[in-house]
Formats: sequence, C-alpha cells, structure tokens
Amino acid sequence: MAQQAQVGLIMGSKSDWPTMEHAATVMNELGVAYERRVVSAHRTPDLLSDYAREARDRGLKVIIAGAGGAAHLPGMVAAHTTLPVLGVPVESRALSGLDSLYSIVQMPGGVPVGTLAIGKAGARNAGLMAAQILSLSDAAVAQALQAFREKQTQDVLNDSDPAAD
Repeated sequence: MAQQAQVGLIMGSKSDWPTMEHAATVMNELGVAYERRVVSAHRTPDLLSDYAREARDRGLKVIIAGAGGAAHLPGMVAAHTTLPVLGVPVESRALSGLDSLYSIVQMPGGVPVGTLAIGKAGARNAGLMAAQILSLSDAAVAQALQAFREKQTQDVLNDSDPAAD
C-alpha cells in the first residue's frame, strides 16, 4: 500500500523538473512520501488556489514550490495556506536564477516562504528541509535523517583519506 503523501512537490512548469527532481531524490532516499504536480501561478491560478487551500486536508504537511522567472508560485501558494512553503528558485536563462531568487525571497511580512538556493542545491536542500520539518513528529524520518548525515560525514572523511585510494 502506498504511503500517504506528506509533502507537495510542485513546480510552475514541466521544464522545472530537472531542478526539482533533486528534491524528489532526497525524499526518496529518506522514505518521505510526496506528490508531484505542475501548478502554474500564471496559467492555472484557480488550480493553484485550490491546491494550496486543500493541501492540509489531503494530509500534506509541507509544500516545496519551485519556479523560475517571475517565480510567483511559492508566494502565491503561501498566501493560500498556513502550511510551511519552501521556495526553490529555478535557474533561468535570462538572469541565471537571480530573478527567481528575488521573487521568492522578497515576500512581504506576514506571508513567509522559506527560500533556498538557486537550482540543484536549493532543490536538494528543500527536500532535506521538508524532511527535517517532518522529523519533528515522525521518528522514522528523524532516524533516516540521522543516518543520512552520518553517511554524508563518512563519505567526506573517506574522500579526505589519501590512503583510501
């Protein structure tokens, strides 16, 4: 039986997937169930509103929203839900993702969006941050995070030992 999704992984368009798949990879590694959708702030505003307003009732606990360009998706989602929203600026051709970063990070006081780094690192950290939020009430996720950190540390130590070659 499939696990109930706890994280909504949304993006403004299918072309954002090469970035957002890094969040999915991390959540898969940690055993965090998520749903994946394309929800455009500009092309499907009613879907965006419904998605965000109904997210808690569907069992979601965190939403990761990735967007490029004008990057209104994370902020608009945050305006429609009280769930934590993590924004991932997707790298754009025109301004290398700075436009996306500024659009996400400059939210008005009262409508927070946790903003991550531009691109792959931001998506990866969004997956980890979502897991950290879930770990507050889910011991299995907390254990998976601890194991992830220990492995990450060991990998670095192994790489720094010239005798390991």
